[in-house]
Amino acid sequence: MDLFKIISAIEKVDPEVYERLDSRRRVFKHFGMAGKAVTAAVLPGLVSGIFQRAYGQTTSLSPDIVAVLNLALSLEYLEFYFYDKGLNTPGLIAPADRPAFETIRNDESGHIKVLRGALGNAAIPDPTAAAFDYSGGRGSMTGPFAPALVNDYALYLGSSQAFVDTGVRAYKGGAPTLMPNPDLLEAALNIHSVEARHSSHVRTIRRGLSASQSGQAATTIAGDLANLSGKTGRPKNWVSGIENGGPSPSTDPSTAPVYNAGVPASGGPTDLFFPAESNITQANVNIMTNTTGVTMTMDAATEAFDEPLDPATVKSIARNFVVPSSGLFV
Repeated sequence: MDLFKIISAIEKVDPEVYERLDSRRRVFKHFGMAGKAVTAAVLPGLVSGIFQRAYGQTTSLSPDIVAVLNLALSLEYLEFYFYDKGLNTPGLIAPADRPAFETIRNDESGHIKVLRGALGNAAIPDPTAAAFDYSGGRGSMTGPFAPALVNDYALYLGSSQAFVDTGVRAYKGGAPTLMPNPDLLEAALNIHSVEARHSSHVRTIRRGLSASQSGQAATTIAGDLANLSGKTGRPKNWVSGIENGGPSPSTDPSTAPVYNAGVPASGGPTDLFFPAESNITQANVNIMTNTTGVTMTMDAATEAFDEPLDPATVKSIARNFVVPSSGLFV
């Protein structure tokens, strides 16, 4: 067993692993000096110590931190199995888009590994693909998004956007709870930024979806792909207001909360609250009316900032896509 190969493999999932181990990397200098003294007998304990140093994998994590990390882990499983199922559904994903979705799926797998490493024995079990109902039917498998994993690529992309945008807001909403643990906060915000890039790429694909892909036009369901202004009928590469209610069919607005306000929706200057993505006030400053020399549109004011979402609202969204017996998002 080669310790440096192990660290190299970890680095592929977490490029910051060296800094987590030692900001001056002296630990590797010590390993090099130890040389043959690092035997197979002592290696398991040594590696365990490394993970504890790198990720804070101890029994001292507060219940609040464990709850935030397990919520994030549940969302990562939801996304991982969604992309894995899509990639394994013949003819669903356009051939040109498959490499991107393979990368996204593998990113989710990497996030799962890091979160499980941080949580240790406190991590939830792998729920398996059977825990999820991507139709949005809460276990009925007949919800409004049922075609998404059969033959409706446009709807699959819409569901993907809803999932990643929920994840972005959830990570930001959980950040204050992680502040006492800088290593975990940094790891969570690293994942947050990757999820945002996933969202941007999915939006790019949705905007360019043509009739040549699965025989579908860019818009297949009511309200789908509309941005805040409603002028183009297709999404921007970033969140714009409340996204016209999200990618749900008009008869089932179950993804509207992805962009709407959480609980509480407002508060005082020092309070933690969760406004809708249409929020135009930041740090008590109205972005539209207090910008000197610049004409600020509603679109621009909302697009300049993303908003966090509270755990309760995140769970209420995600429960639409799991089997109740799974125990997820309760």
